[in-house]
Amino acid sequence: MATEHALLAVRPGMEGEFEVAFGKAKSIISSMTGFQGLTLSRSLESPSTYLLLVEWRTLEDHTEGFRGSSEYQEWRGLLHHFYSPFPTVEHYEQIVAVPGLPT
Repeated sequence: MATEHALLAVRPGMEGEFEVAFGKAKSIISSMTGFQGLTLSRSLESPSTYLLLVEWRTLEDHTEGFRGSSEYQEWRGLLHHFYSPFPTVEHYEQIVAVPGLPT
């Protein structure tokens, strides 16, 4: 499995619009081959910064499958105009996981 990590710097004042657009965009990415799940988190210290983590079955499911698709163009149209600067995307492979205690 590959975890896509993107730190999203949303233009200040556009956070609400971004969250609405992301609500639409998540159905695009979740329909893609190899998609395993995602989380979008908003920074408590810097409210215009979001952390997007997407789980893919393989790196290629993201870099070739999703990014090479017409669906990616729709994703871009919904979201990319919110970013300044454009995010750096990196991919990670899990080495250690420690589950939390049940609540």
